[in-house]
Amino acid sequence: MKLEPIVVSLLDTDLYKFNMDQVIFHKHTDLCGQYYFKCRNKDIRFTPEMAEEISAQVDHLCSLRFKKDELDYLRSIRFIKNDYVEFLRLWHPIRDYVSIDLSKKGELSIIVDGPLFSAMQFEIYLLEIVNEVYFRMAYDYEALRKSAGERLDAKIKAFNDGTYSFSFAEFGCRRRLSREWEDVVVRRLASETKNCVGTSNVYLAMKYDLTPIGTYAHEFVQMYQGIDSIPLAYTNHHAMNDWYDEYKGDNGTALTDTITTDLFLLDFDRSMVNNYNGVRHDSGDPYEWGEKIIAHYKKYGVDPRTKLLLFSDSLDFDKAQKLYEYFREKTKVSFGIGTFVSNDTEEEALNIVIKLQYVNGRPVAKLSDDAGKSMCRDEAFLDYLRRSVAFRLNREKK
Repeated sequence: MKLEPIVVSLLDTDLYKFNMDQVIFHKHTDLCGQYYFKCRNKDIRFTPEMAEEISAQVDHLCSLRFKKDELDYLRSIRFIKNDYVEFLRLWHPIRDYVSIDLSKKGELSIIVDGPLFSAMQFEIYLLEIVNEVYFRMAYDYEALRKSAGERLDAKIKAFNDGTYSFSFAEFGCRRRLSREWEDVVVRRLASETKNCVGTSNVYLAMKYDLTPIGTYAHEFVQMYQGIDSIPLAYTNHHAMNDWYDEYKGDNGTALTDTITTDLFLLDFDRSMVNNYNGVRHDSGDPYEWGEKIIAHYKKYGVDPRTKLLLFSDSLDFDKAQKLYEYFREKTKVSFGIGTFVSNDTEEEALNIVIKLQYVNGRPVAKLSDDAGKSMCRDEAFLDYLRRSVAFRLNREKK
């Protein structure tokens, strides 16, 4: 390993990893999953030296264990339960679950294969590692760091002079320039503005006494596609029921677009509208989506101003400000902003993901409101999922 360790704490991940994992620990320990890496940027090539460094960093990751103060911090989060924290005292990342390969064309392949409660935890750590290795080895890191600093200075100034007036959470773990830079970003935004309300990064939330923020991701809904007894078009229903049963509304922002927002709204009935404090947008036109959600609340006689719309799809501050001004009189509004905060430099950021693709040997897929975000390794299954969704929508939508 030529670089310094990139992940030095198992808390250096998004809060929703622990949130989802707790539900799996209590309800679905029989599920196994396979995750696949994908770089969405065109013409990105990884070198053998990068692949070797990534592998060495994963070796180091798998040597880590939760420390007592980290476990105590997790226990202090009101909806994280003691039995799950005790499980984490025993848990650690297992190297055998991760395979890393590089094609002759420089295409990086990473597959995580293991029990879902363990395999799912690798996602953020691996993305952090791949990002930092790439940017430190492909570019002059200090030049990138300098340009990132100049842009951060301008962002902070714009908050303080009133150009931006919205509140947001930093969601930048997965695509950050580096561990060191995300630390600087969170510290400065939290201490030099009044607009940063928290971070998804649990380690930085603990370090800077900030609110850790997050609920669940697409993979949580996707995993129900791998359970034989659940019809594909009803996975949102079962996911939301399990989530509410686990958290009783205490951790309640629902993600709408795993198998389209239109299908989600069939399951987001009066009880779920009351049980969840809001919803998160992650694909499709945000204005159309917001109006659709507001109309849905009104249909059930709920004042949208009592509910939260959380926007998190490829945002920058200008987009967020426009959305805030449009919706602020209609509903509560907040934002989760990632890459624009944690990896805004003179070079294009990587658009990399690690997505759940199989559960118990069955393909699973995301069928989002943006066709470009759909990802599935089995086209026949993806077609079947689309037809299942369309059949239920045609049958039940009023």
